[in-house]
Amino acid sequence: MSGANVIADDTEALAVAAGLAADFRKGAAERDARRRLPHAELERLSASGLLAVTVPAEYGGADVRAETLAEIFRLLAAADASLAQIPQSHFVYVNVLRRQGTEEQREFLFGEVLAGKRFGNAQSEAGTRHVQDIRTRLTRLQDGSHVLDGVKHYSTGALFAHWIPVLARTEDDTLHVAYVPSDAPGLTVVDDWDGMGQRTTASGTVRLEAVPVPADRIVPHHLTFHGPQLHGAVAQLLHAAIDAGIAAGALAEAVEFVRTKSRPWFESVGEGHESAPEDPLLIQRFGELAIRVRAADALLAAAARSVDAARADLTDDTAAEASIAVAAAKVTAAQAAVDLGSALFEVAGTRSALDSLGLHRHWRDARTHTLHDPARWKVQHIGRYTLNGTRPPRHGLL
Repeated sequence: MSGANVIADDTEALAVAAGLAADFRKGAAERDARRRLPHAELERLSASGLLAVTVPAEYGGADVRAETLAEIFRLLAAADASLAQIPQSHFVYVNVLRRQGTEEQREFLFGEVLAGKRFGNAQSEAGTRHVQDIRTRLTRLQDGSHVLDGVKHYSTGALFAHWIPVLARTEDDTLHVAYVPSDAPGLTVVDDWDGMGQRTTASGTVRLEAVPVPADRIVPHHLTFHGPQLHGAVAQLLHAAIDAGIAAGALAEAVEFVRTKSRPWFESVGEGHESAPEDPLLIQRFGELAIRVRAADALLAAAARSVDAARADLTDDTAAEASIAVAAAKVTAAQAAVDLGSALFEVAGTRSALDSLGLHRHWRDARTHTLHDPARWKVQHIGRYTLNGTRPPRHGLL
């Protein structure tokens, strides 16, 4: 993977993303239908240099704006929402290194990223009290090294990863991230993901049985939340971008279907409209749907600019504004994705429901992806901030 392209700037990053998205779109329905995991596509993504665009400039990366990163994810998700979801955690854990990694850790692991290596994730757990009840343990041995023990679920990207960042607690119950090579002894990745949507993310199980971890591969993630931070805002921005991309992709498929495959409704013909695109009721509905997509895109871009502004001048106030802007974008994009995935069938008609066409993947992807965290709590935080000036809490989900 040493031959990976190194992207120079935001303009090149967007051009590369647009080109890859156009290619990835062609096989998206077939990959979903057959659950063909996108190994070849991810190799292309690595080789393109896109996975390294947030590496800081001092380490050789393009260090693109959050607005550029969000647009990259939106473009990829409009083509294939499963494929776009896979590197979301990769960028989250690159960001963790920026915040808490030592100079030596950054030098080595950013070098791996620039060479095209992929980070997965082993973060969420099932059967615990709540999503932040992390029970995976990082135990220190007498020689200063550590071992990991636990079971992780919804481990998107782990099956395709070269490195798997593992979220775990140490003896003092503080959160750390251990960067573990995917071939480490005691680490097993199980491809048991069975979601109705995002079928090819391989978001399965990671088992950790006395996995050895040297001390220099451990990052004190708990320190991230001791002051103003953008960890949650960046992570959620990428989720919002995926939802906005799903909505845009569903609208594009609906437009193409109605233009090329739909018959006009007989009453519309009776009023002199000879094709489906001439139907004034369809025109009205497409206008409404386009407004929903444009609103999601606009809030996404505005949220990304808030993240960029906060990064340039990070305070409690700028971090709060960024988190609230991202929350508003996420709520809007999530609803747009689900609604557009459903409305596609409304405007395209009976034939669009054929299983062989795979058009239902947009709704299934939207409905599955938007379950990551509840929008109702984001609305609560937006309301508290707006009415009472209450800053949102510092955690990784806002």
